[in-house]
Formats: sequence, C-alpha cells, structure tokens
Amino acid sequence: MGISDGNTLKQQAALAAIEQIRDGMIVGLGTGSTAALAVTALGDRVREGLRILAIPTSERTAAQARLVGIELTDFSAHPRIDLTIDGADEVLPGRLDLIKGLGGALLREKIVAAASNRLIIMADDSKLVSKIGEKAPVPVEIVKFGWCATRARIEALGADVALRKGTDGCAYVTDNGNYILDCRFSSIIDAGRLEADLARIVGVVDSGLFVGLATQAIIATPSGLQILDRR
Repeated sequence: MGISDGNTLKQQAALAAIEQIRDGMIVGLGTGSTAALAVTALGDRVREGLRILAIPTSERTAAQARLVGIELTDFSAHPRIDLTIDGADEVLPGRLDLIKGLGGALLREKIVAAASNRLIIMADDSKLVSKIGEKAPVPVEIVKFGWCATRARIEALGADVALRKGTDGCAYVTDNGNYILDCRFSSIIDAGRLEADLARIVGVVDSGLFVGLATQAIIATPSGLQILDRR
C-alpha cells in the first residue's frame, strides 16, 4: 500500500468518525496524522454550523483546531467529554487494546480518553495486530530526573529500551516536559498487567498501553470500512 493509498484510507476513517459528533458535544481531539485529518474535516462542519467545544490532546492539535475555527475548552469547565476521536499505532480486535504515543502525546491522550464517555479510534488496516506489541514499541513517558535509573527498571521487565530522539538528534521532549522511552517487549501476554507494572515504576508518568478505554474502532480497508466494537 502506497503513501497516498494510506492517506486515503485514513481520510475515510476520519470522516466516518466525525459523523458521530453531534451539536452541543464536548469533543476530545487526538494527535497524529489521522487525527489531523479528522480535525480538518471537523472544522468544515463547524463552519457549516456545528456547535461543539473541544479539548485537544497536544499543543499541535490545539493550534490546528484554532486555525480551522474549532472553539476550545478545558477540564476546569468540562470534566467529562462526550466523545473523543483519536488514532492508534496498534489496534487489537475484540478487546480493542491499543498502543498509542508514537506521535508523542500519549499522556494527554490517555487523560482525555479516561475522561470520555466514548473513545472512537480511527485507523487503516495496517494498524490491526493479532497481539499487542507485534509491530510497535510501547512508548513510556518518564520524568527527566533520574531517567537512566528509570530505564534500567523498565529493562528489568524484559524490554529493549531506546530514548526517543527528535529531528535535531537530541532527546525528544513532550508537551509536558518529559522524555519518552520506546520499549520493545519480545512478547506481551497481558497488556493490562504490563500497563500496571510500568505504572508502578518510580519515574514513569504513563505508558502508551491503552487497555479498556476504546469503545469502537473504525478501520478503513481497501474494500471498505470495518467497524469494531469492544467485546
């Protein structure tokens, strides 16, 4: 599948997701290439008269939303979100466990997801996996202080760990001022247990394992859209 084909599929998933957004909703806006397509399309609907308020998951998404005319809000005004639309790096059918965070916004994405009545994932079929960790590393956001010690503790769980670098070759820094470690595990038997094990490590802020949060995934395939509900 070529790059243009992949973008077309992402666009189809994004358009299907925003069809579920209704007037008056509080909407969570994800981060990443598919989420960016959804924000652009949602801006078109806003200009046509749709009235919503949105909570973005990154500074990048916030800037794009403002540019296309989407009004933003925050948790102080709206502690619950009606619907969040976001992409994913891996989607496990059935349970709809996810890996997210290759775009660097995993912490805010998880905060928004946890506050949402519904989380709809938009992806093309290249993101489907038969087991979590099959294709993507697990991103883990950590505080800068003592990060080498934190890395060692994660390695003790059986991971091959790499500090994420930016385009400038320096350590990538999240919107929250933290580092990200990309962690590859030879086999993830229980994503929920691994998520909990990572969360117990001092210095770990959160991981890109999203277990039990997604309610639906809209998967675009060359033969059409596939709607996966969490079982």
